[in-house]
Amino acid sequence: QVQLVESGGGLVQAGGSLRLTCAASGRTFSNYAMGWFRQAPGKEREFVASVSASGLTSSYAHSVQGRCTISRDNAKNTNYLQINNLTPEDTAVYYCAAATVRDVMVEDTDYYTWGQGTLVTVSS
Repeated sequence: QVQLVESGGGLVQAGGSLRLTCAASGRTFSNYAMGWFRQAPGKEREFVASVSASGLTSSYAHSVQGRCTISRDNAKNTNYLQINNLTPEDTAVYYCAAATVRDVMVEDTDYYTWGQGTLVTVSS
């Protein structure tokens, strides 16, 4: 079993940037893809980004394409989500998740372990 802990959320002004961190422990981190999802108040959880086990392949939601970068450091059992040019629409709880396979996954049903989430609030 893998445990995930997110950090890096907070309050930021529109146009600013944040880097979220997900620290993993337990199972071999480098064997599976990682993803980030978010859930805004009153809305369903949605996919943000995913990175393959090797770190060579990534996928992004249209809403963050071009201003978001997902990466991982397998030596540190950590993955990161950098989001630039934040808008109030990015306000949400951001969750890190571990997939069951090595390839990027965009459906939350493909992930078996989730962190507790970190809140990102973007002020206008």
